[in-house]
Amino acid sequence: MSFPIKPSLRKYFIMGSQNCDRDPAEILEAAAKAGITAFQYREKGPASLTSNAKLELGKQLRAICKQYQIPFIVNDDVELVELLDADGIHVGQDDQSVEELRLAFPTKIIGLSVSNMDEVERSPLDLVDYIGAGPIFSTTTKTDAKAAVGLEWIQTLRTQFPTLPIVGIGGINTMNASSVLQAGADGVSFISVVTQAEDIAVAIEEI
Repeated sequence: MSFPIKPSLRKYFIMGSQNCDRDPAEILEAAAKAGITAFQYREKGPASLTSNAKLELGKQLRAICKQYQIPFIVNDDVELVELLDADGIHVGQDDQSVEELRLAFPTKIIGLSVSNMDEVERSPLDLVDYIGAGPIFSTTTKTDAKAAVGLEWIQTLRTQFPTLPIVGIGGINTMNASSVLQAGADGVSFISVVTQAEDIAVAIEEI
């Protein structure tokens, strides 16, 4: 199934088991019902699952995305993309090269994180379907997160690349999501605003 990229970025939920204090499948199902437009399975960092446990959780989350017709994107794990027949893969600057990924996955969605102009200039943006711009605000979810770059980064990218699909990443919540969209992003990505929400439906409606 192919998905229109820009609309899919609008409410882009990212999660792995390490982000959850309850069943990740329950959280994703509630988020899917509430209207997320894409999901990224990011099983990475302290206390994350590995090997078969990672795969088994991925199968559950993949099935939910299929049921609700939401793009299922894997973070930086080529083998998992193939095993789960994911719709796409998202990578950072230090992960497998976009050139190699596009050769391996000519029809899948490829997303790439960029946080400064040097990275943009080194990146083959003609081969990606969207870029993740950030971290826009400071975040505690990623232990290896870079310093916040602010809304100006979205504005700079939008000016330079008027048609490139852009999703804001890093520290986005119900209070600041609208400012990211106003700066020129097509959508916002988020983790803890949903995984820690008392009411997931309300959180997703407000973001």
